[in-house]
Amino acid sequence: MELKDKVVIITGGGTGIGRATALKLAAAGAKVVINYSRSGKEAAEVVNEITQKGGAAFAYRANVAIENEVINMVSQTVSTFGKVDGLVNNASITAQIAMDDLVAVTDEVWDSLLNVNVKGMFHCIKAVVPYMKKQQSGVIVNIGSVAGTTGIGSSIPYAATKSAIHTMTRSLAIALAPYIRVNCISPGAVDTRWWSGHEEKMYKLTGNLPLKRISTPNDIAEAILFQLTQESVTGQVFTIDNGQTL
Repeated sequence: MELKDKVVIITGGGTGIGRATALKLAAAGAKVVINYSRSGKEAAEVVNEITQKGGAAFAYRANVAIENEVINMVSQTVSTFGKVDGLVNNASITAQIAMDDLVAVTDEVWDSLLNVNVKGMFHCIKAVVPYMKKQQSGVIVNIGSVAGTTGIGSSIPYAATKSAIHTMTRSLAIALAPYIRVNCISPGAVDTRWWSGHEEKMYKLTGNLPLKRISTPNDIAEAILFQLTQESVTGQVFTIDNGQTL
């Protein structure tokens, strides 16, 4: 899929991986919708940066865990830009809980992570699919994590939600073929605001990686761009981790 004049929704698009992806896709000619839930200032800054360079973008506040808000966001996208060609499911939350602290993993923790990371992702996919089916084309890229493969992440529920994303990607690739492609990026450690307050741990991890660096948001954005444009790829989970899982 060539990106010029294509319309792509990016959830969690105001910061980190989402921000880098929005800027990269806009530079490739896409019209982008920057979804956010709490980072309104940051989302507006991304839109401003894109439009100042001659691109097309707008920001839309929607909690992906609430299906009606997602439906309204997709409807506004089509009303503004006439269609939706791509969806990057980047919105995600975490929980910093020691892996052996089972008592801290309450139903509230489970529900919050599942509602955003898994159900929220599905809400977005469900909302864009009718438009993509009608035009007989579309690409969906989900953001998973190496935690979904290794089981090691910020918490057991977080790793479980990322594993669910990997499986959902493969299932949807079959269900939505041949016109809609569905893929997943599985990042290792990425230098985003999630590392704030944990810099020492990040530096230690970096020294243990085969490539001696952790990924930048732009590294992940490059992989997303590839999955959006490479028309022979579907149902794949691409690991981008500088050798972390080795």
